[in-house]
Amino acid sequence: MATEPTIVATSGGHRAGGRTMVSFHALVHHAVDLSGVHGRRPRVMYVGTAIGDAEHFTSRMHEAARVAGFDLTPLHLFPMPNLDDVEGTVLEQDVVWVMGGSAANLLAVWRVHGLDRIMRRAWESGVVLSGVSAGSLCWFQGGTTDSYGPELRPLTDGLGLLPYGNGVHYDSDPGRRPLVHRLVADGTLPETHCTDDGVGLVYRGTELVEAVTEIPGKSAWTVTRDGTSTREERVEPRRLPGV
Repeated sequence: MATEPTIVATSGGHRAGGRTMVSFHALVHHAVDLSGVHGRRPRVMYVGTAIGDAEHFTSRMHEAARVAGFDLTPLHLFPMPNLDDVEGTVLEQDVVWVMGGSAANLLAVWRVHGLDRIMRRAWESGVVLSGVSAGSLCWFQGGTTDSYGPELRPLTDGLGLLPYGNGVHYDSDPGRRPLVHRLVADGTLPETHCTDDGVGLVYRGTELVEAVTEIPGKSAWTVTRDGTSTREERVEPRRLPGV
């Protein structure tokens, strides 16, 4: 378990594998390192709610975990929870890794099953919460999402474990940056923390303590309100060692 509540919010974590379709990149390994696990295989829970628990991707995550030396437990909520004791199993993990997809659908389904409450308890207990895209946005107050269609829209009902907005895919989706600035300027989002693809943000409690990257030349950003406009500041990420 981590020594204090820890979140690793990312726009990365996956890459093509040598003999597998997908392997875990440095951001996932960093989340495992932050859990402090040693002397045994790390326990990682994969949560694919945002892509409807697609079985083909769960299979890919199993292969990625085998190559990485992790014990993977998938949590499925479609068509029903696949675990008898969801809360107990979540609390046994070292890391929870949440896949991207529809953030709006993820939040709705989690709340139906009480997973919002379970994730908060896991966070408070030292399970490292992490994920990519929707699996990053969910931990914050809100952010930008394409959950409702190809036109980006605001999402403002995140779990709120972190009292900020979140901007994912900040360098690769041209609509994200201007929408983040507009939403911060008009007060729809609070101070918002953003990641280029391949970058992660590490929080201890609710404090942003570090930005890290698995891809050179990438950045993290903070966007704050400045009167009726915004101020954007670059956060230099630390390059993670290759895996």
